[in-house]
Amino acid sequence: MQRNRGFRSKMRAMRHRMTPTTRLSIGSPRQSASALAPACIGNFGPGLDVLGVALAGPGDRVTATRADISGVTIDDAGHPELPTDPTKNTAGIAAQEVLNRAGTDIGVRLTITKGLPLAGGQGGSAASAVAAAGATNRLLGGPLDPAQLLECAVEGEAVVSGRHADNAAPQLLGGVVLVRSLDPLDVVQLATPADLRIVMVHPDQRMRTAEARAVLPQFISRAMVVRQLGNVAAIVAALESDDLQLLGRAMDDQIAEPARAVLLPGFDEARAAAMAAGSLGGSISGAGPSSFWLAGDDVTARRVIDAVRASYAALNIGCTARATQIAPLGAMDLPEEATLA
Repeated sequence: MQRNRGFRSKMRAMRHRMTPTTRLSIGSPRQSASALAPACIGNFGPGLDVLGVALAGPGDRVTATRADISGVTIDDAGHPELPTDPTKNTAGIAAQEVLNRAGTDIGVRLTITKGLPLAGGQGGSAASAVAAAGATNRLLGGPLDPAQLLECAVEGEAVVSGRHADNAAPQLLGGVVLVRSLDPLDVVQLATPADLRIVMVHPDQRMRTAEARAVLPQFISRAMVVRQLGNVAAIVAALESDDLQLLGRAMDDQIAEPARAVLLPGFDEARAAAMAAGSLGGSISGAGPSSFWLAGDDVTARRVIDAVRASYAALNIGCTARATQIAPLGAMDLPEEATLA
């Protein structure tokens, strides 16, 4: 199992009611700074709004540059469909939150490079918010600590997909993160199995978070709650004990997956194909349409990719698929020169 000791120290500070006594010392104020936030699986299995996983590979980059006019301006939103109005863009809101908390009215111009798909279930809206918060903080010389940066990113994402931290927390800090509480914000890092492989599948579809949340059940039976709690607890135990078989069995979402699967043509067939190819388990990533499938080695991951691609192709649905691992580093740790792999 891999553990990030630096992350542990950050989290100890965050648990103390989000009022750490020290702040990160990033350096002197700059004229320009960048940050990269990785992709993420939110709602990891049964962990609706409470479990998130940072992924190695593509991410969103934001560059913050000092400007003569106070406040936040977005020069490039990264995609024609995204707003350049900083009050409606997750990155713009997060950057402004950083300025507010730092007590400064300097001007900041943002340039966003989108490496994650829009409405794709890989944490794209949160990644832009996280990267913007990190870049703006670096621009100022690092006055805010990780807890404050996370709060800024959560506020940014809230405009698009509601207030939750299961994307922003792992994207900022890396690894697997459990969100114990939003108010006060309290997050905990879990262990990372070294042998775990994750197949990320993105069909040629889109799913807006608001639409996906709208279909969630309003009332849940006690039996369903008990089963869901058991599976979330099993994930924590599996990660701590490096038990991949248990982790796979715990990928049993009784709440979100049944409600959302009907909105995602081909998902049920993809699940059947992935499991037949040897996947340990998986589910919808975030709000969808992306899905993730766990494997214990590279050979199995390759078989899962081929099987899932074939299942979508049989339905005339295009898709992309890649094998990846949990990213131990988040936007707080990645160097500015990091590339969008």
